[in-house]
Amino acid sequence: MATLFSALTGLPWSLYNTFVIEEKHGFNQQTLGFFMKDAIKKFIVTQCILLPVSSLLLYIIKIGGDYFFIYAWLFTLVVSLVLVTIYADYIAPLFDKFTPLPEGKLKQEIEVMAKSIDFPLTKVYVVEGSKRSSHSNAYFYGFFKNKRIVLFDTLLEEYSVLNKDIQEESGMEPRNDGEGDSEEIKAKIKNKKQGCKNEEVLAVLGHELGHWKLGHTVKNIIISQMNSFLCFFLFAVLIGRKELFAAFGFFDSQPTLIGLLIIFQFIFSPYNEVLSFCLTVLSRRFEFQADAFAKKLGKAKDLYSALIKLNKDNLGFPVSDWLFSMWHYSHPPLLERLQALKNSKHD
Repeated sequence: MATLFSALTGLPWSLYNTFVIEEKHGFNQQTLGFFMKDAIKKFIVTQCILLPVSSLLLYIIKIGGDYFFIYAWLFTLVVSLVLVTIYADYIAPLFDKFTPLPEGKLKQEIEVMAKSIDFPLTKVYVVEGSKRSSHSNAYFYGFFKNKRIVLFDTLLEEYSVLNKDIQEESGMEPRNDGEGDSEEIKAKIKNKKQGCKNEEVLAVLGHELGHWKLGHTVKNIIISQMNSFLCFFLFAVLIGRKELFAAFGFFDSQPTLIGLLIIFQFIFSPYNEVLSFCLTVLSRRFEFQADAFAKKLGKAKDLYSALIKLNKDNLGFPVSDWLFSMWHYSHPPLLERLQALKNSKHD
């Protein structure tokens, strides 16, 4: 009921963001029908995961005894690892179309770069993000020796369906899945080149692979699990305090679910703000390090131009207030990253 209420109250704001703000700046590629179908699908998938996980977590807390917080933490750890494992193969394809990157120069160069840093690459996919938005992205996923790279088609200048002239010259066929392809949408697409050249795509991937090589992903997982364990431990300490429940009108009973909501949403709120700021600072440091790693691979010039191009494609404003960006931005402002790429002594 809580998630249904949240979904319904958040829907108008999501509609406004997509069909007013994103539409105004030329990013939205969705129809209203596609948007609603997507929202319903997301809600159903979320419920299929959230309901059994929440029920099992509450059951573990009730039967776990004095050390239930350890069992609860271990349970959430296992769930997190399972979701990370199955997300890209089973959940993401429910919303987006993933196709293997065609054989060619780009794929060969990606494989060569991955091999040069011992990245255990198994597959490279292109995801059809252009049916939803013209924003671009790239990421990798997978555990141990089964790593895969995913590129948004909007990142690839040669593959983006938003590039009309590129599509016509290369003879690419338009999408025929019937989703997000109305004449109204096609009429809104600007006749400009979107995405990066192959060299710039490689530079962006060099940055992403730098996160793996420098252990940023593992460090983030460790920090996340340490925080999760601390929160469950403090929850175990606080769950017996009757005054917490009384403050919210529960004088005669202490429901476990209500305790979870009170402690995690309200009691931990100041702590979460401080933690969020610390993680933002750490994230910015990781971004600088990943840029420096790409520079060591000889990709500084291409990464420099790629960052500018992506900033322009996403209509980013290059100048940021230092205090605002320090608190809110998980990535350093564009000008700081460009200056760091120029500075050979940057760590």
